[in-house]
Amino acid sequence: MTTLLTVSLRSLILACFSALALTSLTSSALAQNRDDVIIEMSNAFKRGDKARLTALLPQARGHALEAQAAYWELKARLEEASAQEVQDMMARYAGTYHEDRLRNDWLLQLGKRRDYTSFAAEYPKFRMNDDKEVRCFALLVDSVRTGSISKDMSAELLRNWYGIRDADDGCTQAAERFYAERKITALEVWREARISMEANRARAAANAVLIVAPEAAASVSEINASPVRFLASRATATGARKELVTLALIKMATSDPDGAAGLLDAKWAPLLSAEERSWAWGVIGKQAALKLSDQANAYYANAKNEHLNDDLLGWKVRAALRATEAPKGWPVMLAAINDMSEDGRKDPTFAYWKARALKGIVNGKPTTVMSTPAGGGTPTAVLRPELAEAQSLLEGIASPRGFYEMLAMEELGQRITAPARPAPVTAAEKEAARTNAGLNRGLYAIAIGLRSEGVREWNYSTNLHTKGGMGERELLAAADFACERQVWDRCINTSERTKEGMDTEQRFPMPFKDSVVRRSKEIGLDPAYVYGLIRQESRFIMDARSSVGASGLMQVMPATARWTAKKIGLEGFTADQINNRDTNITIGTAYLKLALDDFAGSMPLAAAAYNAGPNRPRAWRNGPLMEAAAWAENVPFAETRDYVKKVLSNTTMYAAILTGQPQSIKARLGSVGPREGNAPEVNKDLP
Repeated sequence: MTTLLTVSLRSLILACFSALALTSLTSSALAQNRDDVIIEMSNAFKRGDKARLTALLPQARGHALEAQAAYWELKARLEEASAQEVQDMMARYAGTYHEDRLRNDWLLQLGKRRDYTSFAAEYPKFRMNDDKEVRCFALLVDSVRTGSISKDMSAELLRNWYGIRDADDGCTQAAERFYAERKITALEVWREARISMEANRARAAANAVLIVAPEAAASVSEINASPVRFLASRATATGARKELVTLALIKMATSDPDGAAGLLDAKWAPLLSAEERSWAWGVIGKQAALKLSDQANAYYANAKNEHLNDDLLGWKVRAALRATEAPKGWPVMLAAINDMSEDGRKDPTFAYWKARALKGIVNGKPTTVMSTPAGGGTPTAVLRPELAEAQSLLEGIASPRGFYEMLAMEELGQRITAPARPAPVTAAEKEAARTNAGLNRGLYAIAIGLRSEGVREWNYSTNLHTKGGMGERELLAAADFACERQVWDRCINTSERTKEGMDTEQRFPMPFKDSVVRRSKEIGLDPAYVYGLIRQESRFIMDARSSVGASGLMQVMPATARWTAKKIGLEGFTADQINNRDTNITIGTAYLKLALDDFAGSMPLAAAAYNAGPNRPRAWRNGPLMEAAAWAENVPFAETRDYVKKVLSNTTMYAAILTGQPQSIKARLGSVGPREGNAPEVNKDLP
């Protein structure tokens, strides 16, 4: 059933479309039944019902989302569509997201058909330019047409190939040609196979092996099915292909790093090259670190940093953070970060920990050294080079924009405050956003329940329609437009793209403030913590629903809601009440408080429990007592690791806004370690 908010939002957006005087939008196109046609086409597209899409398309003509409907219809039959049909649609909807979305899909088709002439003609018109496979095809086509491959082209190919999630045609084709032309090495191809094998992408691994050793490609499925059996079938190292052994050890390590380490050390190490041994040990070390094993550092000690990529080096840093004696970990961390790529070193995560490592190395030593001027003269005391570099690194990232940025501020002796807002959006800037057709189409799609389609259109309009995306003031105006329409996720995400200013009212809105603050205070929760969690959970989307069934503002699972309602004595609760705003807040805050009590007030642990369930952080906390920032960085689940850090940084900023006082993220983080022996266990049955 359409909610009152959705009806109101649709009405507002329709008014904006009327103001745009878009001639294709007739009054009949604004009727509810025309929206129903679009919804039915969306469902038909998901089912792959080509006939139904074609039958419904005439009824979508003149609708605000006509371009979306036409895209669905043509996309569903793109493999058999003619080039003229594609060109006609792109001409009809020129300048829109759906024109460029179709171009993206068409370029992939042209690449797969090896129609390089048509690809070369169409590619310069591609505005989004954010598809790795299309970019690989472009590199391939450029190499075919010019007959040359530069070092930059090879480097770009490898970045895209290594970064693509699934087996693809474009990067594989390009890699095959670049390898044949000796512009990428066999080792670089085998690295793609290794990365894919570790990520459980057997087809992508096989594609890479086909390029460099086609006779060995059949072994990839055998390795993927049972690396232990594959290795056991090679009773001796004689005749075993070392690259395949490396793949098997990598695959084995993903489930049994200790077993892989034992086999590598006892049998296979002499067969492998130094680089292969290092990579295998690096993967074993990473997988041990993901299990929070004390052996991770020992495994990593067998690998040379120069042979590892940023991902493996990053986990070496994390493993070193868990070293029981902190001083032992600092040099290891520093060396690993120094051996990362330039992009890896620039990441605020590793810039911060490098600064901490530099400071840790000189801990207890004099903070200054004597320096003699180059031309001679009296020596003077200067800051130690390590501390000077640490200071520079911290100053380079310090800001209220994120987790490590806030931690850097505190390392520099500052506290977190809400920064001054940029100049208000002017009437002219507001009008430009309000009359932007792409933004309106995005909001309209969201209003009728097509959130993912609306988000993509909105993001295209703000980020990709013009090269480099909207300018600073345009982004602020677009965010303001979304805020006014209470589409909070677009408000927040759009405002976050600004670089020069930070509008905290856009980035950290507080919808439903009376309900959230009142309920939080009633049960002894910090309202800033609740807002920090909601912002990360749902971006204040009341009808949000996750892929696993969590619902509402606080993304509560039905079973969890029933347990919590019973625990707090909420009479007459039924699962369908989860989407009621106040009920969702009541249930969500109650569960968060119960989790917080279970973890003795630790905000990082309670946030991890809210995201991943309580049993996992109960296990993750077992190990050395460490500062919570180091603990959070070692959370094995990428989603939960990111979640904890964002909830805590959100909380700190909300506290600064709500109280008007400087805040400390370190105070909220505290430290994490095993539950103390005499500490009472509460809420043991927390689901």
